Amino acid sequence: MRLFALPATLIVVAVLVYLLVILLRGWRRAAQDASGTPRWEVDTVMEDGWTLIVVKKTAPGRRGPVELTRQTVRAIPDDDAHWDERYREAMVEARSRVTTLEIESP
Repeated sequence: MRLFALPATLIVVAVLVYLLVILLRGWRRAAQDASGTPRWEVDTVMEDGWTLIVVKKTAPGRRGPVELTRQTVRAIPDDDAHWDERYREAMVEARSRVTTLEIESP
């Protein structure tokens, strides 16, 4: 019985440490989200046979993020032969736009 006590104890301690790390990450993330400052982010929307690469400004709300504004960077048809290449180019452009908008935002 003693043979199984040490491994079982180690497993329980490891699980407790893992849960503690998860809780601390959640609290940090909640503290960052609760700051209330809007931020720009890149998003991909797929609708009606099109892939839209957009940048949007979101702010934390009581029931999750609230979208304040949205700009479409590029619309790519889903059946485009060069979809991958155009998607990558659009994502680079969107990230660049987010950086510029964050610098210009008060």
